[in-house]
Amino acid sequence: MTHLNSLDVKLAQELGDFTEDDLDVAFTPKECRTLQPSLPEEGVELDPHVRDCVQTYIREWLIVNQKNQGSAEICSFKKTGSRRDFHKTLQKQTFESESLENSEPSAQARPRHLNVLCDVSGKGPLTACGFDLRSLQPDQRLENLLQHVSAEDFEKQNEEARRTNRQAELFALYPAVDEEDAVEIRPVPECPKEHLGNRILVKVLTLKFEIEVEPLFASIALYDVKERKKISENFHCDLNSDQFKGFLRAHTPSVAPSSQARSAVFSVTYPSSDIYLVVKIEKVLQQGEIGDCAEPYMVIKESDGGKSKEKIEKLKLQAESFCQRLGKYRMPFAWAPISLTSFFNVSTLDREVTDVESMVGRSSVGERRTLSQSRRLSERALSLEENGVGSNFKATPMTINSFFKQEGDRLSDEDLFKFLADYKRSSSLQRRVKSIPGLLRLEISPAPEIINCCLTPEMLPVKPFPENRTRPHKEILEFPIREVYVPHTVYRNLLYVYPQRLNFANKLASARNITIKIQFMSGEDASNAMPIIFGKSNGPEFLQEVYTAVTYHNKSPDFYEEVKIKLPAKLTVHHHLLFTFYHISCQQKQGACVESLLGYSWLPILLNERLQTGSYCLPVALEKLPPNYSMHSAEKVPLQNPPIKWAEGHKGVFNIEVQAVSSVHTQDNHLERFFTLCHSLESQVTFPIRVLDQKISETSLEHELKLSLICLNSSRLEPLVLFLHLVLDKLFQLSVQPMVIAGQTANFSQFAFESVVAIANSLHNSKDLAKDQHGRNCLLASYVHYVFRLPEPPRDSPKSGAPAGLPDPRYHTFGRTSAAAVSSKLLQARVMSSSNPDLAGPHCAADEETADRNCNRMSYYCAGNSDVPSSTTAPRPASKKHFHEELALQMVVSTGMVRETVFKYAWFFFELLVKSMAQYVHNMDKRDNFRRTRFSDRFKDDITTIVNVVTSETAALLVKPQKENEQAEKMNISLAFFLYDLLSLMDRGFVFNLIKHYCNQLSAKLNNLPMLISMRLEFLRILCSHEHYLNLNLFFMNADTAPASPCLSISSQNSSSCSSFQDQKIASMFDLTPEYRQQHFLTGLLFTELAAALDAEGEGISKVQRKAVSAVHSLLSSHDLDPRCVKPEVKVKIAALYLPLVGIILDALPQLYDFTAADARSGKNRANGSDEEQEGAGAINQNVALAIAGNNFNLKTSGTMLSSLPYKQYNMLNADTTRNLMICFLWIMKNADQTLIRKWIADLPSMQLNRILDLLFICVSCFEYKGKQSSDKVSTQVLQKSRDVKARLEEALLRGEGARGEMMKRCRAPGNDRFPGLNENLRWRKEQTHWRQANEKQDKTKAELDQEALISGNLATEANLIILDMQENIIQASSALDCKDSLLGGVLRVLVNSLSCDQSTTYLTHCFATLRALIAKFGDLLFEEEVEQCADLCQRVLHHCSSSMDVTRTQACATLYLLMRFSFGATSNFARVKMQVTMSLASLVGKAPDFNEEYLRRSLRTILAYAEEDTAMQATLFPTQVEELLCNLNSILYDTVKMREFQEDPEMLMDLMYRIAKSYQTSPDLRLTWLQNMAEKHMKKKCYTEAAMCLVHAAALVAEYLSMLEDHSYLPVGSVSFQNISSNVLEESAVSDDTLSPDEDGVCSGRYFTESGLVGLLEHAAELFSTGGLYETVNEVYKLVIPILEAHRDFRKLTATHDKLQKAFDSIISKGHKRMFGTYFRVGFYGSKFGDLDEQEFVYKEPTITKLPEISHRLEGFYGQCFGAEFVEVIKDSAPVDKTKLDPNKAYIQITFVEPYFDEYEMKDRVTYFEKNFNLRRFMYTTPFTLEGRPRGELHEQYRRNTILTTMHAFPYIKTRIGVIQKEEFVLTPIEVAIEDMKKKTLQLAVAINQEPPDAKMLQMVLQGSVGATVNQGPLEVAQVFLAEIPADPKLYRHHNKLRLCFKEFIMRCGEAVEKNKRLITADQREYQQELKKNYNKLKENLRPMIERKIPELYKPIFRIESPKRDSFHRSSFRKCETQLSQGS
Repeated sequence: MTHLNSLDVKLAQELGDFTEDDLDVAFTPKECRTLQPSLPEEGVELDPHVRDCVQTYIREWLIVNQKNQGSAEICSFKKTGSRRDFHKTLQKQTFESESLENSEPSAQARPRHLNVLCDVSGKGPLTACGFDLRSLQPDQRLENLLQHVSAEDFEKQNEEARRTNRQAELFALYPAVDEEDAVEIRPVPECPKEHLGNRILVKVLTLKFEIEVEPLFASIALYDVKERKKISENFHCDLNSDQFKGFLRAHTPSVAPSSQARSAVFSVTYPSSDIYLVVKIEKVLQQGEIGDCAEPYMVIKESDGGKSKEKIEKLKLQAESFCQRLGKYRMPFAWAPISLTSFFNVSTLDREVTDVESMVGRSSVGERRTLSQSRRLSERALSLEENGVGSNFKATPMTINSFFKQEGDRLSDEDLFKFLADYKRSSSLQRRVKSIPGLLRLEISPAPEIINCCLTPEMLPVKPFPENRTRPHKEILEFPIREVYVPHTVYRNLLYVYPQRLNFANKLASARNITIKIQFMSGEDASNAMPIIFGKSNGPEFLQEVYTAVTYHNKSPDFYEEVKIKLPAKLTVHHHLLFTFYHISCQQKQGACVESLLGYSWLPILLNERLQTGSYCLPVALEKLPPNYSMHSAEKVPLQNPPIKWAEGHKGVFNIEVQAVSSVHTQDNHLERFFTLCHSLESQVTFPIRVLDQKISETSLEHELKLSLICLNSSRLEPLVLFLHLVLDKLFQLSVQPMVIAGQTANFSQFAFESVVAIANSLHNSKDLAKDQHGRNCLLASYVHYVFRLPEPPRDSPKSGAPAGLPDPRYHTFGRTSAAAVSSKLLQARVMSSSNPDLAGPHCAADEETADRNCNRMSYYCAGNSDVPSSTTAPRPASKKHFHEELALQMVVSTGMVRETVFKYAWFFFELLVKSMAQYVHNMDKRDNFRRTRFSDRFKDDITTIVNVVTSETAALLVKPQKENEQAEKMNISLAFFLYDLLSLMDRGFVFNLIKHYCNQLSAKLNNLPMLISMRLEFLRILCSHEHYLNLNLFFMNADTAPASPCLSISSQNSSSCSSFQDQKIASMFDLTPEYRQQHFLTGLLFTELAAALDAEGEGISKVQRKAVSAVHSLLSSHDLDPRCVKPEVKVKIAALYLPLVGIILDALPQLYDFTAADARSGKNRANGSDEEQEGAGAINQNVALAIAGNNFNLKTSGTMLSSLPYKQYNMLNADTTRNLMICFLWIMKNADQTLIRKWIADLPSMQLNRILDLLFICVSCFEYKGKQSSDKVSTQVLQKSRDVKARLEEALLRGEGARGEMMKRCRAPGNDRFPGLNENLRWRKEQTHWRQANEKQDKTKAELDQEALISGNLATEANLIILDMQENIIQASSALDCKDSLLGGVLRVLVNSLSCDQSTTYLTHCFATLRALIAKFGDLLFEEEVEQCADLCQRVLHHCSSSMDVTRTQACATLYLLMRFSFGATSNFARVKMQVTMSLASLVGKAPDFNEEYLRRSLRTILAYAEEDTAMQATLFPTQVEELLCNLNSILYDTVKMREFQEDPEMLMDLMYRIAKSYQTSPDLRLTWLQNMAEKHMKKKCYTEAAMCLVHAAALVAEYLSMLEDHSYLPVGSVSFQNISSNVLEESAVSDDTLSPDEDGVCSGRYFTESGLVGLLEHAAELFSTGGLYETVNEVYKLVIPILEAHRDFRKLTATHDKLQKAFDSIISKGHKRMFGTYFRVGFYGSKFGDLDEQEFVYKEPTITKLPEISHRLEGFYGQCFGAEFVEVIKDSAPVDKTKLDPNKAYIQITFVEPYFDEYEMKDRVTYFEKNFNLRRFMYTTPFTLEGRPRGELHEQYRRNTILTTMHAFPYIKTRIGVIQKEEFVLTPIEVAIEDMKKKTLQLAVAINQEPPDAKMLQMVLQGSVGATVNQGPLEVAQVFLAEIPADPKLYRHHNKLRLCFKEFIMRCGEAVEKNKRLITADQREYQQELKKNYNKLKENLRPMIERKIPELYKPIFRIESPKRDSFHRSSFRKCETQLSQGS
């Protein structure tokens, strides 16, 4: 590190220097719940085992910490305190979108008036300058806007302004990244602590019966009915009054405070609905059965008074005498169950169950308990403390009003469970068991975390235990139903004795009222009874004896007593339980004793030195016991002299159960044996020793110990877990401590190691034990983290006198050859050089190592503790095995299954290694602290071997077909953490080498790229999270301070002679060069992976890409938020380290998610468009417009054509990944040295610069502010509905035409026309892109939402400011160069994009300043070259002129004025700017719904003020021209106001827009803009055909101008060529050459007036026609497009076009008649209220299948709102309206359904269904009437009026209603009506008969209507009315004849139909067919005479010319009806 300059050295030290060690070994005291730790009684010499246990429980934790990590973590990204209040430091950014929302509602509330309509008629918009601008007050102006400042100074000022008030940490604003990827977070294991289940606090408040005469005692316990198990010990309490306590004074020597508890804390680990709290009540023994004693309680009531009172007094006296005499005996009385279902119902269980499961070990949550979850758990703990009680259920009072009487013969637990099961099923117990009325009140609540004044089950006070003693609470020990896998951490040694049954049935008469005295004896003398039995309530704490309750006159009683005993720590053979049986005489007899002895029994506590537990059936001795009885068990007493007299001849008559709850007695044979043998090694023992039931001599000890090591793992899992800490400690002790047994050195290392491996394996494999998110067993993790410490050397010297110096050669460490062989191979393979020349020193020669190997690695034991540091730094003498060396060796030499397991759970062994190494270093002499010499070379070899093995194992797993990927991932992560830790302990060069090996080895073995990258990424991500990551990467050695290679001297580097070298170097700083990777090792690796991931393709690569990006992102964010990196100079250095990332991101440009396309929604005004707007198919916004224009203006900027990019199909990144990558880019740009960036930019080729600009363009959209509301608004359904329409449109619009499209293409690839970027699944998933806000929305409070909005607002502002800085850099750097023209366009594009997003006022201020600087600097260029950008710019700036924010308006006005001014100064480009501003305004007005004309007017006034104050320009025409322009704009605004009025009436609105568009007939640009506005409105309303027509008109307009400019044969000849699409298009040719010449400046300069613009419009129109179902028109449109494409040789587009044509024709074939083209209605308006609509008639085109009531309801509703519902009336009929009969104050609407009408000659051309529905101008409706005035009458009086309407334009047109210009009517006489009807019927029949495939139902329906017998006014009646006789009037002959012929055809058709039906019917319809046939024949017969009668006059052979009158019939074209029908069919 010699060549670092001083600054860097200082920085490096600040960041935590290398020299000191990172790992710190700390002893932290164990947290103890109780005031004093639980310890065995004092003054006893303990067993070694008990001593070890106790020591394990009380010694401190030993934790190895990373020194700096703590500090970094606290302040870093872990979202802790600093992050919590961070938002308070932020300024609120104001966004217009949000300020609008607050003020909007008032504006909308005002009622609408339609009166304005009347003023519209005559005036064109330009005359409508409603009021003068000058009457307004201008806004405040920017001072010094007009002062002349040099461009440089201006830029400097701007930059200074931008630099102030910036947010320092970008990442603090960015939402924290998903933890799913955060592998580097190593969860800190939970600290081992005593297990507590769900704790509930039960308080006993009242216990009362109807009469109170005696003391009562309660005991409470929990029972689980389903498991049939008592799950807690008993809690004894009583609520006796002092009077009753006084009854018992003689029997209570003292009262301990602990016995006065009335509340208990129960713990339940496995809650269920089967848990009952059972309260048992006892009373003092008295004479009589339980039933007799309970009798008074059931009959007497204290409240009765009178006689009852006397009885009660009598009972009291009786009770008192019993208490005095029998006070120490109890009898059962009553009991009550309480179900706890309501507490443990499943919903509240979830609250706790995760906590419990994690502690108990059952990981219900699966392995991935993410961090957030564990964090939640700890937060929950906090919240409980705060409330004192869990939030889910508050304290619940429980009241019980009746108790069950105890039955003397059913007292056992068995009986209790039966009762409870019955009680659970139905509360039917009441009927079978007598109940005693009473009152028990309890209060049950979840126990708070902290309870004052509480005692443990051992009666130890729990912290906090205040001095002023209140009544204590007792913790009640739980007996869980299943295993609880939590290692012991406190000393507990309890024994529970349960006497169950005694059978004295055959015994002498005296045994009736039996009690048992139970004692714990330490010898056989009566005085040896130990006071260690826990007392009950209101008595001493400990007793020497306990009596069981008595059942009156029962010779074989059941007992339910529980005797709880505190076991002595040291048990001997003399300890035993003694049971003495007595008969109690209840009656007082003269001189008789209360107790008469019945017998004895006993149980020795130890059997073979092991605690006896379980169930026993003991015999009872009837006489005094012989001496030394306790040495034997009662069943196996040897014969005595005299012999013992036994009850029942030594049979077992007494059943008893003993259980221990102990943390010293393992109660498992294997463990017991293991511990015993270990202790026999450690301490002086006399052989043979006894282990269980075998004796072991010294010689067989070694063998036995090895055996017990092997069997250790066969022990049950629960005891193994309970004693896990001790077992592992012992095993590790054995592994490094060779023993001398019988003079021989015994080595247990291998066995001990294998045993550890086996234990690790079984713990990991157990389903019941929890794992953390890395799959590590939680118990082992917490063992290594807290408990493990280096094994201590033995306390005393080796046993035998044999010298320990020279070992027996047989006991060399086994397997030496294998180890040596492996290592030597490794040595050969070893790469000598190390990754970083500055860190790694030369290794010692290989052969020295091998030579030294064998003698130094003996596993034998030498006396003395060699932890005393040796004074020299020479290698240590081989005096003692070091644990880490031994462990590494064992890992290397293990084989077979053991080896497999070791590497499978490598994490555990790695953590052991690291912890032991850390302790070793900690204990070392500090002088010997060079990292290189700290560890022996052999140890390093072993580590290398281990790393290699793990790497190859991992690779092997990944290659396996059965895909053991998860296992491999875990191993990979473990290895990474291991190396991470080694970096803190070992020589870093050595570790870097290991990392290099790892990477190379993996890539050599894996061929699946995504997998490989993914593994290496997780690996690197962990390493890079290292505390000293920056120093490890030598971040201070950047190119500007450190030489590129170590050999260059500093002087040569700083001499500026080699400037080209310097430039080259700057360029290379932004690339991933080999030098870089050598210098910055880890970062280099990470970037290599990132680049590879982005470049790769294949299955599952996108997940890998996400991982890669997220790794870099989390690294940067941790630097950004690291308090050590706050100084800007440090950040500059760090940013320099990350510069190559910029190159990688630029290369990945084509793959980035395209936010701009994704936001192609309503005019970019996301925050406030209504829902309906957002749902509408994407508006034609800027990108779409570019796409339509298809203008390749971008290619001009790119400097290189598509060919510059190799063809490659990229894998697209999703939105989140892209956003994370972008924020990294912005961070680097923000923090890197700005001069360096400028230098870099100056050297870049223009293509690269354009890529940067493209990147910035995407960045802008990526960090757009989405607002608080956004995520609520876009509900998923809305998205779903609009998705398909959008997708179709989008496909059309963004296929790659247009600027943005070209850019995407340029980046993506030629030949790849459906670029993956538009992948269906990525599109429109707004909810996914907005940082997953949508789904998390529901549960956030308002404050959180505000805070989120505040932060994201600041992020948007900061991100955009960074982008702006970057653009300034580009402009400054490039202004020196010549390529500024091409760059300017790019920069402008980005600026315009940022202006079109929702921005804060802060940003806008700076952005406008930059724009003004640009205009001042590059004015000419801007107006000459960048015409399109200029137009966009005008529109955006104008938009901001209408802003409601004063600041923004001020800035926008100044910018707009400057724009005009400079354009005037430039080559008089003002005309063009004028045009552009006017067009922009027009389109703004049409599109933006949130647009505010008042503000805009004020802005116009402000601009006028600028013009007037601008002294420099006064001499020119400029001010007058400005004024003229402003007046023009004002008039456009006037139209807007009117449009506002009609916002609700779509037809009126379209009429108005139509009128505005018409008024611009002379100004094509504006007309085009308005046509597009109309198209957009139509699209919102889903009128696709009309929208398409608007675009066709626009295209025709463009065609007119193009044909004026140049005469190309392939272009359409003006609008004439469009006639086939629509006859209406000819309107566009109204503009003749004399009105306007296209050469005039500023006219037709828009992007649409080009060939590609024309094609874009037509293609969009075709797309819309296709959406609207008019496929035939699609063909006509493409007929115009194809010649242009052919002329351009654009074969790609031709392919696409023909593809679409094919689809269109396919659709015609498949959908032919199924299409719906619209329904037409005539609407007439009558009444003066309608203004100029009065007496107007229109034809409305409505969506298909609109019913009359629908349109009627809509119009009535709308006009009802306008005029008031009472004034609007709908005329129901279609008769002509008589104006005089109408109420003048009302508005009338008449609505009639009309159908298209065609003349006969037309029908020849209109063949298809489409032709009959397209280009319609005539419509017909019929009105039935009679001459009397009724609408309907008899057949002979029914007339009909047919009305034909002709409209002004043909449908479909650019609007949906067209005025009627002509109306013709003709009347049909009754017979003509009949003829029409009959023709219609006949036609129906014909259609039904010929239908293919035949439809029987349809046919039968028509037939039924024709021949059915009951048809009223049916065919028969018509014939009878009109054909019965020949008419008198010759004029009617023709009609008569025509009708007759109609009938003839009709009856013929009926016959055919009947026949056809016969062929179609099924068997069950035969009768029906016969009926039809009969009816048909009947009809035929009836009609025959009338059909056959001809009128003779008509058949006279006279040839005369037809009279002109006949024409009238011809006019009333009857054929029309047929066409109607055929079309209806």
